[in-house]
Amino acid sequence: MGHREDLLEGAKRCLLAKGFARTTARDIVKESGTNLASIGYHYGSKDALLAQAYLSLVDEVPFDGDGGTGISAPPGSLERFREVWSNIAESMRQPGSMWRLGMEVITIDLPEVRDHLARAQREGGRGLVSLLMGVPEEEVSDETADTLGRFYMTLMSGLIAQWTFDAKTAPDGDVLTEGLRQIIEAANRA
Repeated sequence: MGHREDLLEGAKRCLLAKGFARTTARDIVKESGTNLASIGYHYGSKDALLAQAYLSLVDEVPFDGDGGTGISAPPGSLERFREVWSNIAESMRQPGSMWRLGMEVITIDLPEVRDHLARAQREGGRGLVSLLMGVPEEEVSDETADTLGRFYMTLMSGLIAQWTFDAKTAPDGDVLTEGLRQIIEAANRA
């Protein structure tokens, strides 16, 4: 690996161990075996590197189960909804889960970091739509990413918040699916 990749991997390990606010540039350099100048050269700043490392950690979470084998229900079904959100909740249960960073990242008041993460929201929503609806990401329109994708991202943010505040009572896929089922029933009665 080159310095750029070494920095990213070191930053990911630091985020998981220390969080965003407590990670210093020196921590990253020590963890990556690089030098301080490499951070600025490759990423512009420590905060931009940490934002990229966070996004990389999110990309590595297997929302569809172990290697894609955890989703078997038909696309768009309530059962698929339950399977996907159960996998997401399970990833929050794991020791060393990167989701504890979610609340910290939400509260960061660094414009460079917020802008970087905000740009990634549409793609995160697009990925969730793809997974839940069973279509390739490149076929998810911007309009769908900006509506259904935002809905799923809002659900994700709320789930992260609940797991951060009280993991013992936070919902899992079964609870979320029952809630959605009740919404659908009420809408059908109206």
